Amino acid sequence: MQGWDVRGLRVLAAMLGFVVGTALQLQQAALWREAVYAALVAGAMAGGFALRPLERLRRGALVLTVALLLGGMAGAGLAGWRAVCFAADALPRALDGSDLVVTGVVAQMPLRNESGLRFTLEVESARWPGRADDGRAPPRVPPRVSIGWYADASGEPGAPLHAGERWRLPVRLRAPHGNFNPHGFDYELRLWEQGEQATGYVRGGVPPPERIATTWRHPIERAREAVRDAILMRVPDRQSAGVIAALVTGDQNAIERADWDVFRATGVAHLMAISGLHVTMFAWLAALAVEALWRRSRRLMLRWPAQHAGLAGGVALAALYAAFSGGGVPSQRTVWMLAVVGLLRLGGRMWPWPFVWLLVCAVVVAIDPWSLTQPGFWLSFVAVGVLFAAGNGATDDARAGVATRIARLLREQWVVTLALTPLTLLLFQQISAVGLPANLIAIPWVTLVVTPLSMLGLLIPALWEVASWAVQALSWLLQWFAQWPFATLSMPTPPIWTAAAGVLGGIVLAMRLPWSIRVLGLPLLAPALLWQPLRPAMGEFELLAADVGQGNAVLVRTASHSLLYDAGPRYSLAGDAGHRVLVPLLRAFGERLDAVVLSHRDTDHTGGAPAVLAMQPAARLLSSIEADHPLQTLRKAQRCVAGQRWTWDGVDFEILHPSEGDYGGFARPNAISCVLRIGNGRATALLAGDIEQAQEAALVARHADRLAADVLLVPHHGSKTSSSPPLLEAVHPRLAIVQAGWRNRFGHPATEVVQRYAEHGIRLVDTPHCGAATWSSAVPDEMLCHRNTARRYWHHQMD
Repeated sequence: MQGWDVRGLRVLAAMLGFVVGTALQLQQAALWREAVYAALVAGAMAGGFALRPLERLRRGALVLTVALLLGGMAGAGLAGWRAVCFAADALPRALDGSDLVVTGVVAQMPLRNESGLRFTLEVESARWPGRADDGRAPPRVPPRVSIGWYADASGEPGAPLHAGERWRLPVRLRAPHGNFNPHGFDYELRLWEQGEQATGYVRGGVPPPERIATTWRHPIERAREAVRDAILMRVPDRQSAGVIAALVTGDQNAIERADWDVFRATGVAHLMAISGLHVTMFAWLAALAVEALWRRSRRLMLRWPAQHAGLAGGVALAALYAAFSGGGVPSQRTVWMLAVVGLLRLGGRMWPWPFVWLLVCAVVVAIDPWSLTQPGFWLSFVAVGVLFAAGNGATDDARAGVATRIARLLREQWVVTLALTPLTLLLFQQISAVGLPANLIAIPWVTLVVTPLSMLGLLIPALWEVASWAVQALSWLLQWFAQWPFATLSMPTPPIWTAAAGVLGGIVLAMRLPWSIRVLGLPLLAPALLWQPLRPAMGEFELLAADVGQGNAVLVRTASHSLLYDAGPRYSLAGDAGHRVLVPLLRAFGERLDAVVLSHRDTDHTGGAPAVLAMQPAARLLSSIEADHPLQTLRKAQRCVAGQRWTWDGVDFEILHPSEGDYGGFARPNAISCVLRIGNGRATALLAGDIEQAQEAALVARHADRLAADVLLVPHHGSKTSSSPPLLEAVHPRLAIVQAGWRNRFGHPATEVVQRYAEHGIRLVDTPHCGAATWSSAVPDEMLCHRNTARRYWHHQMD
């Protein structure tokens, strides 16, 4: 290797090491001391000076290895040091669940939903309720907190609230805590990324919420809010108004869930938020405008060429647009890519594309290490890298004809679709079979019609209505695509190595190489597309108690069959456990349910059922719900009655309660909860729904000799009306699972119930502390907690 080759590759290796080192640090379950990370950074800086003597030895491989290691040390050290500094401002455990009075400035535009407002507050001061001079030291509160202000009876929060305003609010703060399931959404990570180290809600009482002043702070957020509200007020069609607001201001919450379902089914969801494509288009138009204006001044032309001024102005205005849209990872990536390319052009340099691509990647990671955990990061960077590697990253020839440009567009879309399919399966567990034709229409329509009209609406508001018509036309077409048979294909989540191999296989297939070489990419694609997760052995079964909050949802799996016992709660009009937890979970495991058992009608057990039943059309429904229950219109339910039995793969299933006579005289739905016993002769599980002491007594009287079990789903989430001593003595499980919400208002599990289980020598596991809990009949003494097996340092550390 020549000297300049080694120096260039050394930089490339260092940048790659920086990204890899950062990614490895994000896998830590707990943080090290700050001094350790500082030592890593210092060591990387000191080691950099040792590379020059190594270059003189002409040991190229050694130089690259050392550069890779030093880059990894720098990436891990910088990310870890920042994490330690950030964690130091966390909400003290003593304040978790405390009532405080905080004063601060609204830092982002409030997000509206049917339950009220959610906003970020930059805390300036905090005090205890009551007198400010009561002698206690003021509480230490994180600098940024996420606050909810729930609607009153009229459907509105107590007072209008806007970005940039200073408020004094009585709040109850809590440490960030979310549901924690395999392949599920990590709410605690999202708050960490946003710099919000506590959540809370506005409380009534004394003192009442008070607006103190309107400040000059956060002008961009104030402008975003004003524009979003103007769009929603001006455009009568709520569906298209939400899309326009998302494209202009980045408020994806403005788009309704049903519309998101259509966008995901057709593979165009990336177009309905501020993406790299939108920022690039804006930069190009801005550069043309700046260059044209620059040419009108002879003095400016003499000082700096108009082409250079247009390039700099386009990048600067694109950065402002990205900031106005909320500054997401795709926007950041595009702005830094444009900035790097612009600087290279202004300096008259032409770097190879791997250097530019990896430099931008390293810059984004250095600014926000936790962007590596976002799907948008990987999709955007891999897409750009694939286009470069496949020979599509070059600038279009201005003399190319229309047919040539269309052919190039088709090829680029095909390359990206092919290469990103394995990665999409890993991240979202589904792909859109109609994504290619849908994107071929949607990309130019959204990029050249909808987005420009939406942006020009800032100057001429009437154009928002024209943009609305364009959105409605596209929505009609996308809904048609979404109704095609097999519009979306769901597959189980493959391991990371299969997804990486699949992306490589897609690149090989798409590159401009002889077909004899390109077909070698097919074997690399196969593992990701054909992957099937392991199932219990014949005669064994396993339970997965999902972390759904205050509700029940247990997935039961045998060698070739699956059953879902209850479907979790409904959280709000726009969300339930089915959409948020169970559908992604079932998709990730590649489950095809044979049966859904809904123990009784309460919404904390049936709230997610519509989404699950829609996803699982072949599953039979067994339940105690009444004949006129709304779910009966979705799937006719068979009444569960004691004595019903069936066998799957050597595993016996039996309904123990209620009997036929119980349906005639019950006063509460809990009394007719379907109790399911599962066993294989070696291990047994008992799923008890919400039965209470009267039903427990009847169960013991009828089946005293058949209730013994290894694991028990605790009745009624650990309510003090259930888990009577006779039941515990009859069942006497080794393990018991409580599915309940973190700090739920019911106090489940009750203190006396927890004590009762302890007195009987039963290990009690609750989903708030455990996350999703997995138990297997093959190892009946063990309970695997997802919060333990998948813990990262940003997750809630509970006592």
